[in-house]
Amino acid sequence: MPLLEVRDLEAGYGPIRAVDRVSVDVDHGELVALIGANGAGKTTLLMAISGVVPVRAGTVRFAGAALNGRKPHEIMRLGIGHAPEGRRIFPRLTVRENLELGGFTQTDRGRLRSDIDEACGLFPVLGERMNQMGGTLSGGEQQMLAIARALVGRPKLLLLDEPSLGLAPLIVAKVFEVIASLASRGIAVLLVEQNARAALKLASRGYVLETGRITLTGTGPELAADRRVRDAYLGEG
Repeated sequence: MPLLEVRDLEAGYGPIRAVDRVSVDVDHGELVALIGANGAGKTTLLMAISGVVPVRAGTVRFAGAALNGRKPHEIMRLGIGHAPEGRRIFPRLTVRENLELGGFTQTDRGRLRSDIDEACGLFPVLGERMNQMGGTLSGGEQQMLAIARALVGRPKLLLLDEPSLGLAPLIVAKVFEVIASLASRGIAVLLVEQNARAALKLASRGYVLETGRITLTGTGPELAADRRVRDAYLGEG
């Protein structure tokens, strides 16, 4: 049984169906890339999985449990972390307070401190900014904080939405380095990423989403070699 099993999912906003009968699997410890043009429905799919956008039809199951109708905080407690597009940290809270909110489900304060230390081990700059307001961080530091905050919740699956968007190349390299290391920690990743070349290089499998529907699927190398993907997303047309 896959860790995440999405079947015939439909979701959207008002009369708009942004995701139309989409089926996606993510196995334990697997990194799966989701690529597609702006407006294809990638962000909506992640938000539907995490309970932010209601599921209109279809099913979402995680570790065997049905997610349909559950609230976002309930889904987080089950083991799904979400670092959304645009970071969405709390700008008027310190780095430490942002990280503590990522572990709001924990009652063991010692364990929470340990998890925060571990997250800062992945992004050492955060350890140097613990008392700094989130809104005063650079864009790259805010992205690191968004990912670290999600990791403090001890997810089994991490949903990552455009983690490299707007970042300098050196910061992008660091973020991708951390993403690539998560599998060794037993954390599965569903990655939405504008840099399709980098995403497919990292991914064991991938899906192409176009106008709300999955049009291609395969291993990362298979999709990277597919002429349709190369023409549309890798700039080799």
